[in-house]
Amino acid sequence: MRTLEGILANHPFFADLDPPYLEMVVGCAANMRFDPGELVVREGEEASNFYLIREGQVALEAFAPGRGAMTIESLENGDVLGWSWLIPPYRWRFDARATKPTRAIVFDGGCLRGKCEEDHELGYEMLKRVAAVLGERLDGLRYRLLDLYGIGTSTT
Repeated sequence: MRTLEGILANHPFFADLDPPYLEMVVGCAANMRFDPGELVVREGEEASNFYLIREGQVALEAFAPGRGAMTIESLENGDVLGWSWLIPPYRWRFDARATKPTRAIVFDGGCLRGKCEEDHELGYEMLKRVAAVLGERLDGLRYRLLDLYGIGTSTT
């Protein structure tokens, strides 16, 4: 049987994290399952957790007046869901809904923030990793917007 520590040690988000920090992070983690259609997080609510998707799929959704919920991105195996747990005001910016049976590791954001406050080196490591996820998401958004508006596509 694989331990949470072993799973996290092999996950790209935690790659090369010093073993003592990995032990600290594992203390805030638990396994979780979501059924298709189940809401994982709700926009505007307190962002008290973040998730590593182990298996399945989660849709990030934004509400558009007159159109309802629209999927803006799908997260799958290995992806990270959530950065709002680390950045004030600690509120979700989107809804996230499981679209397939999904297994995830959930982290208690308050627990992790507390450990980051106690050990600023761990806090800096977590901030760098979350910033990298934000950068990837912004890059993805930029490419989707370019595609949406037909910028950079050939018409010949």
